[in-house]
Amino acid sequence: MRKKAFEITLGIVTSIGGFLDVGAIATAAQAGAAFGFQLVWAILLGTICVIFLVEMSGRLAAVSKHTLVDALRERFGVNFCLVPFTAELFVDVLVLAAEIGGVCLALQLITGISFPWWALPVAFLLWLLLWKGTFEIIENGTSFFGLITLCFVVAAFVLHPLWKLFGAGVLPSLPTHDKAHYWFIAVAILGALISPYLFYFYSSGAIEDKWGKGHLVVNRAIAGLGMGFGSLVSLGVLVVSALVFQPRGLQVDAYEQAALMLTESFGYWGFIFFAVSLGIACFGAALEVSLNLAYGTAQALGWNWSENEHPTQDARFSASYTVFVFAASLLMVIGIDPLKLTLFTMALTAVILPLVIIPFLILMNDERYLGKHRNGWISNGVILFIIGLAFVLAIVAIPLEIIGG
Repeated sequence: MRKKAFEITLGIVTSIGGFLDVGAIATAAQAGAAFGFQLVWAILLGTICVIFLVEMSGRLAAVSKHTLVDALRERFGVNFCLVPFTAELFVDVLVLAAEIGGVCLALQLITGISFPWWALPVAFLLWLLLWKGTFEIIENGTSFFGLITLCFVVAAFVLHPLWKLFGAGVLPSLPTHDKAHYWFIAVAILGALISPYLFYFYSSGAIEDKWGKGHLVVNRAIAGLGMGFGSLVSLGVLVVSALVFQPRGLQVDAYEQAALMLTESFGYWGFIFFAVSLGIACFGAALEVSLNLAYGTAQALGWNWSENEHPTQDARFSASYTVFVFAASLLMVIGIDPLKLTLFTMALTAVILPLVIIPFLILMNDERYLGKHRNGWISNGVILFIIGLAFVLAIVAIPLEIIGG
């Protein structure tokens, strides 16, 4: 019992520390600055969706001993598996580039050296940790450091928001201006939170940690409480941005502007807190996305894979993350704007969601994989809602990127 309590506590802490990434920071900051508390509902909706998806992917891994990609390949065949995987791979490379860009911008804020110069050193450090580290070090180490992102939650309380207005944001309401931009940010928030790499990575992590049916309670607690508490950090970013930028009519068009959001609460140290939070959050997410790309490639092609093995024992797996890390860093070397890339990638994530979630629904109802632990009517109802939402997002994401991005 004590061991399970420890695993749950550790999982919740690492979920909080690892929840925030470049997409969550960018979309929440833009939402607060442009529309105050009106997009609180989007963060809450995305969080509820990802809680269910993460719990399901963990349950699939614990019961069937298959990762999500493994199960897709076995259930539908390699050719079918490659369709959602290829779409996911393309988007994840862009996400990885954006995360590397976030780390580089954090270093630019602290040193004054332009972010493209940091891209290759950051990529090398990422690769070195992946090469030398174990899954436990990567999963827990960066997430514990990521707890510094709770400074956004502290700042939100320091600024004394009107909680009545915050509560009104729980229900969707149309703005009086820039409706296309409002819906674009809403789609980007949902794309950032319901990112497929989260539940793909989670299922691989469950196999790395050797989960079994005895971990189903642990899985449910980590998915629900961990992701739930983690979303508080995103809400903290939105609240602080709404209280600092919106009254002054300021928009967040660059991370350099967003860096000022904590100075009203913490003075000069607020700038440092923002830069360190951005750097650590993005670095941790970059490690996860890099691993997820390598996991997915190895699992789709039937290669050996494990971050806990020496690189010489699963050479193709190690070669995969090496290629992906340095390829993604080149997008930052040539100077692509990290904020614009982030928002575009979050919208593109929304486009590919149906490809990923529909096969997932079939798997979660397959008795051969889950037996008595397959989805009930509540889980199926939620995932059908997510599929409907995913189709809507897929249809409107690119037009909104053009009109309101």
